[in-house]
Amino acid sequence: MHPILWLIVTILDIYFWILIAMVVMSWLTGFNIINRQNDIVRQVSYALHRLTEPVLAPIRRFLPDLGGIDISPVVALIALQFIRYLVVYYGVRLF
Repeated sequence: MHPILWLIVTILDIYFWILIAMVVMSWLTGFNIINRQNDIVRQVSYALHRLTEPVLAPIRRFLPDLGGIDISPVVALIALQFIRYLVVYYGVRLF
């Protein structure tokens, strides 16, 4: 695989796991397993929020209101995997 393709795929994979970590963190906070008053938890939560919100906010604007359920991470994860496969499929043909 071309090094540029490898870099793009790796960045997409890392962002995939950041989204997964954000979802798990929100579940743990929602079920009171971890406490947001803890400094480390607050910093990790803040970092994950800052990393994922630019992608999730536009998706939330287009999704219908489902009450307390936020499916924007699911849509983002599917979109990331789609982009990853597009990059691999067409990137291999270019290089």
